[in-house]
Amino acid sequence: MESIKNIAIIAHVDHGKTTLVDKILHHCNLFRSNESTGDLILDNNDLERERGITILSKNVSVIYKDVKINIIDTPGHADFGGEVERVLNMADGVLLLVDAFEGPMPQTRFVLKKALDLKLKPIVVINKVDKENCTPEEVHESVFDLMFELGAEEWQLDFPAVYGSAKNNWMSEDWKNPSDSIEPLLDMVLEYVPSPEIKEGNTQMLITSLDFSSFTGRIAIGRLQRGHLEASMKVNLIKRDGSKIVSKIKELHLFDGLGRKKVERVDAGDLCAIIGLDGFEIGDTVADFDAPEALPTIAIDEPTMSMLFTINDSPFYGKEGKFVTSRHIRERLELELEKNLAMRLEKTDSADKFIVYGRGVLHLSVLIETMRREGYELQIGQPQVIIKEIDGKKMEPIEELTIDLPEEVSGRAIEMVTQRKGEMLSMNPKGTRMVCEFSIPSRGIIGLRNQLLTATAGEAIMNHRFKEYSAHRGEIAGRINGSMISM
Repeated sequence: MESIKNIAIIAHVDHGKTTLVDKILHHCNLFRSNESTGDLILDNNDLERERGITILSKNVSVIYKDVKINIIDTPGHADFGGEVERVLNMADGVLLLVDAFEGPMPQTRFVLKKALDLKLKPIVVINKVDKENCTPEEVHESVFDLMFELGAEEWQLDFPAVYGSAKNNWMSEDWKNPSDSIEPLLDMVLEYVPSPEIKEGNTQMLITSLDFSSFTGRIAIGRLQRGHLEASMKVNLIKRDGSKIVSKIKELHLFDGLGRKKVERVDAGDLCAIIGLDGFEIGDTVADFDAPEALPTIAIDEPTMSMLFTINDSPFYGKEGKFVTSRHIRERLELELEKNLAMRLEKTDSADKFIVYGRGVLHLSVLIETMRREGYELQIGQPQVIIKEIDGKKMEPIEELTIDLPEEVSGRAIEMVTQRKGEMLSMNPKGTRMVCEFSIPSRGIIGLRNQLLTATAGEAIMNHRFKEYSAHRGEIAGRINGSMISM
């Protein structure tokens, strides 16, 4: 069992996760020398390529020095945090990527907290050391401080670090002495990431992801914790509520490079895909037929925003899409719930209106755009923040907002955030730029990005993540400017 390592790559958005996976795939000779692969191989759906971000987590496997390394690439945006939370269950260690110039960012904190809570071993990769004005040593210190602040244990604080530039295809233990490949990083994975710990007992596998094939139907993906699985074997499927369903495995697949290969048997510790299970959901346990035992299910953070989805009843009805009825929209939203763990759906008193809850505006906008491309026609309402009542007090979601912008326009940005009930926490100069941190209600962030980009001539970089529910901060002023409507 020594020959498997399961790692997840986690980082803030745009710190180079998918680029690093590209270089690992090329280094392990996954492609023919004459094969054209392009960049960002794993960002394979149109929306990911257009937006330049990772939305769905992906699994690949490579063989390095006779060891199979299962790699899980994860999204960097807080809105897709549900993806990160569920796939970390499959890993034994994480590669934490940090930009050598920007240092730990809000999402770095979020994903690192999840990894530390799951008792995973971190390897810190300080990427983009070829950037001007970068400070790799200071970033290393700030990662240590962040881990300490998040309550990491002593063995986690004793983390190995590697420096390099994934884009330029090198990693090294000393950033001043570039190497000629990313071998030092892969050697570090073999040395520091523990092999899967196999516990005694019968079959147990937590379903952490799912896929769909038009030929075979739904496919359950997860990591086999103990025991073994065989094709045509009978198993018990234990649901979240504890009920059991007897099922039979039709086919088993292991991850092999970018694809999967069919196998007859899977042993504990490996990631696999199961075809033939009926009625499963993410968070269910595949257990032994005779003596089934459930694994703890996946806990996911609550959604913070909602939107009204309804049928298109405008005069332009039926012009754009082919799926236009409420039945079509309801079925598509229910299908999305199966694989999008951070989403919730609520029926209303009207049969053609649905309230969809998500992690943020980006989370919901990706769903809307995906549905539009699939041929669905719908109308949507304004995003609304979920207000809760806790101990008789009105509470709203508060987010941690970080804005990186040129120093000369920072005053305008601070003014805009404070008008939206934001409170300034810190302001740090970085070269010619300023990094400002605020705590701001989620409703204050809706529509802020466009105004901020206009005020800073497109130079502001804005990141935010959900922090907590706190006392309602009062009404935010609406539009102050008038608009000329005729002349």
